[in-house]
Amino acid sequence: MNAKHLIAIATLFIGTTCGWFILGAALQQRTNQQQGQLGSEVTDVWGPALTQKHPSAYYVTASSATGRKQIQPSLSKVKIDLSYEPKKRGLLWYRTYGARFEAEYEITNPTPVTQTVYVRFELPGEKASFHDFSFDLGTDGKREVLPEQGAITQAVSLEPGKSETLKVGYRARGLDSWRYEFGDSARVRQFMLTMNADFDEISFPVGTGSPTTRERVGDSWTLEWSFPDVISAPAIGMDMPKVLNAGPVASRIAFFAPVSLLFFFTVLLILGMTKNVNLHPVNYFFLAAGFFAFQLLFAYLVDLVPLTLSFIIASVVSLLLVCSYVAAVGGKRMLAVAVPAQTAYMVLFSYSFFFDGLTGLTITIGAIATLALLMTATARVNWAEKFSAPKPVLPPKLPPHA
Repeated sequence: MNAKHLIAIATLFIGTTCGWFILGAALQQRTNQQQGQLGSEVTDVWGPALTQKHPSAYYVTASSATGRKQIQPSLSKVKIDLSYEPKKRGLLWYRTYGARFEAEYEITNPTPVTQTVYVRFELPGEKASFHDFSFDLGTDGKREVLPEQGAITQAVSLEPGKSETLKVGYRARGLDSWRYEFGDSARVRQFMLTMNADFDEISFPVGTGSPTTRERVGDSWTLEWSFPDVISAPAIGMDMPKVLNAGPVASRIAFFAPVSLLFFFTVLLILGMTKNVNLHPVNYFFLAAGFFAFQLLFAYLVDLVPLTLSFIIASVVSLLLVCSYVAAVGGKRMLAVAVPAQTAYMVLFSYSFFFDGLTGLTITIGAIATLALLMTATARVNWAEKFSAPKPVLPPKLPPHA
């Protein structure tokens, strides 16, 4: 192995890296285009992220600068059932869900005189549709109500210290997350929300509070938020479980592919020199092409084949290409190096992108393990001899003429 060969291999590596960056950028652009086109369609068909607001009430009084005195429910019992139903459009999965909302609110007249109390209940999401909707306030029974500007407002006459119950229920569909917010409610009393989620992975949105109690039953959760008397109560929410989308995974794998190839070339170069098997730069060109075939095949298989199956097919094809070629040009000794090296650096490194947060740790562990392997295998190697120019072979001396 000489300096010219090393420069040629480095040039091949840089060229392959440029190809991967182009592939990753193309995949990223295609994904962004689909997200822009299909995202609004999914919202129109299925529904937006739902944010249910706490109901408010007021009565008219001259003692207030605004002419109204705001009051809050004296007792609230809320139940929400979330059913996760992800939908696929194009190459992307969307975190859609169904929601069943039921609530009872007790509205109390806090004054010593009879008041006409106006109760306002806002519906979640402008583009959401509601099924089995019910709104019952007071003892007059069910009355047909229609929302105006996304909210329902009804009046009820309350004697001093008396209460009426507001019952609300509906079924709706949403996207990404569900939230319950208290809005301008400075103080919340006797509030209880029970959430039943039929999925295993729970995550609370930024800006929301953790549940008071939680209970797991199989792959489902029952969560409770209890606020006996809280000032500035935090919002309540749930993010839907994350879904693995083919486009983002394929683009991230393509962008990080040079790391895999760098490790593979390093191991093949150093261990090849210790075994006196020095591959030519042209051999490294075909090995780089075999690696590139993995990302290229995977990127276009996911259009037609499920994500995991696409990954398996692309991995097997690339392993067969690279390892069979190494066996042909380097023999069994180099094949014993190439098979575990490609499996670790290409397959395992790439598969770590299927799990959030594991990629950096996987590459770090792989780098440390590779360093330990190379240090152990080359501890007794005379590198000055390996990189020295080969001695010229002189022709044999002819015997003097008699």
